[in-house]
Amino acid sequence: QVQLVESGGGLVQAGGSLRLSCAASRRTFSSLSAGWFRQAPGKEREFVAAISRSGGSRDYADSVKGRFTISRDSAKNTVYLQMNSLKPEDTAVYYCAAGITTARPMANMAGYDYWGQGTQVTVSS
Repeated sequence: QVQLVESGGGLVQAGGSLRLSCAASRRTFSSLSAGWFRQAPGKEREFVAAISRSGGSRDYADSVKGRFTISRDSAKNTVYLQMNSLKPEDTAVYYCAAGITTARPMANMAGYDYWGQGTQVTVSS
C-alpha cells in the first residue's frame, strides 16, 4: 500500500505560479508511474500530467502543455507539478496518483491504484 500526500495548493492570481508536491510513503513509489489529475466543481475528474517510473516519459493534457511541468525525485519519493501562467480555468482540486500503468499516454485513471486526498488550487482573475 502506498499513501500519497499532496501539498502546495493555494490561492494565486492569474498569470502566477504554484508548485504542487506529492510525497509517497514507500520507496516502491519509484517503481510506479505517477500522475496528476484535477476536478473542478460540477465537472468530472480529468487528466493533467503523468510521468513514467523512470522519469523518461511525460504526458500532458493539451490544456496545460507549455505551462505545466511534471517531475519526480526518486530519492525523496516525491512527484512535483510546476504550474506557470495559471488561468482561472485551472481552478480545481488537484489529485496525485500512482500506479503500474505504462500505456501511453498515461491518462487513464483506471491505470492508477493509489490516490491522494487532493489539494485545492484557486486562480483568481
